[in-house]
Amino acid sequence: MDTNPPPPQQPSLPWRIGSALLMGFVGINSRIFMNVANSTEVHGLDKFLCTLDRRKDPERRTRGLITVSNHICVMDDPFIWGVLPFSYQLDLNNHRWALAAHDICFTNKVFSTLFSLGQTLPTHRIGHSPLGGLFQPTMTEAVRLMSHPPFTTPYSSPTSTTPVDKSLSSPDITDPFSSSNHTYTYSTNGIDTFPAPSAYDTRQYSWIHVFPEGRVHQHPQKMMRYFKWGIARLILEPDECPDIIPMWLEGNDQIMHEAREWPKFVPRINKRCGVWFGENVGGDGSTIFNELRRQWQELVAEDEKKEGRGFAMGVLSDGLKYGKEAVALREECTKQIRKAVLAVRRKRGLADEDPKQGLVETWRQEGEKREGKMEDGSWVGRT
Repeated sequence: MDTNPPPPQQPSLPWRIGSALLMGFVGINSRIFMNVANSTEVHGLDKFLCTLDRRKDPERRTRGLITVSNHICVMDDPFIWGVLPFSYQLDLNNHRWALAAHDICFTNKVFSTLFSLGQTLPTHRIGHSPLGGLFQPTMTEAVRLMSHPPFTTPYSSPTSTTPVDKSLSSPDITDPFSSSNHTYTYSTNGIDTFPAPSAYDTRQYSWIHVFPEGRVHQHPQKMMRYFKWGIARLILEPDECPDIIPMWLEGNDQIMHEAREWPKFVPRINKRCGVWFGENVGGDGSTIFNELRRQWQELVAEDEKKEGRGFAMGVLSDGLKYGKEAVALREECTKQIRKAVLAVRRKRGLADEDPKQGLVETWRQEGEKREGKMEDGSWVGRT
């Protein structure tokens, strides 16, 4: 029997203040940078703001929100959120969460604190760590952020896990102002410790932005790479079908091009950028994603019956990880979400790309080369 008290509705006040200050500072400066130092053309923002307005009260939300786009610059996030009005920059409960590279953004306590306050989750990249991939703990946390707590699998507390390493070289962090009974964390590798935002009621049905290409891709014809399957988990597994808003980005690659010379760390100015918001292709309507979710739920019910037990939110059996039907559903879901982004690209006025661009097999021709200039003239970078 679980004797732990229920989690509070939100993180501690000092944590929320720190997060609001950081998110506000970055958001406001991104807005100034994208609209003063550069010029940004925005389409579909009014409808997107209406979506955010409907989600303003966490208690009234009935589903999560996914925004998904191409990835053309290492600074796409936070730059693209500079299109949001100032009043939206400080609303932590209604601002985006993102997946950030563990080996870049969570290498020590200072970085971990900054990126956690900035509402990002530490993610292992399979090209840089054997801990990466579809089924890493951060993907479970992301699925839960898109759902409604509480969850049957309890969160860790300091009394039941390895003590938090307090050295500055360690990435381990918790909300230092929470009580010992209300410190909710998870680990990405069984050793490190990070806050688990999905434990709090005010984080229910959150908004997550995803770059499914998994890396920066700057193509001369503005084509995308294939999409990785992690996006499918965020659509298929939450307890309700999320709202899904595809986006298209342009111009940021000129601000931070992969071929830029010294000073590489300085964003360029006087560039023309663009952000296009598409229509909602998820939610409770009759969409392909609702049909795919229905099929997924049937698979889950069959597997639970076979296993003789239910599964906690975001926790999968081997059959749901590697079974033929489960793999096919994730593949189809990823294909459909890529088509949704391409539809926004087409609406922007670009010619249709070669269908082979969306196939994994096409990009295997790159061989072992993961970064730099590719044979097709595109540039690929870390993200």
